Amino acid sequence: MEEKDKKTFEENIQELEIIVKELETGSCSLNDTMDKFTKGMNLAKVCGDELKSATEKVNKILSENGELKDFEIDEKQA
Repeated sequence: MEEKDKKTFEENIQELEIIVKELETGSCSLNDTMDKFTKGMNLAKVCGDELKSATEKVNKILSENGELKDFEIDEKQA
């Protein structure tokens, strides 16, 4: 997928919500249901991977010299 075609996290979540609502109605054919389920699982994985990446970024801070380092809380000072 080209970078310009890549959907945002929010767009993927919205599409996943639509798929879930469609599957909950139970009005799809078996083949359509399987296709939607597969697409939904793929979207869930993409969103999960993005959330994991965002969490890892949040757990890092920039040191004074501009390098990323793991964020740690000194509980002795807390």
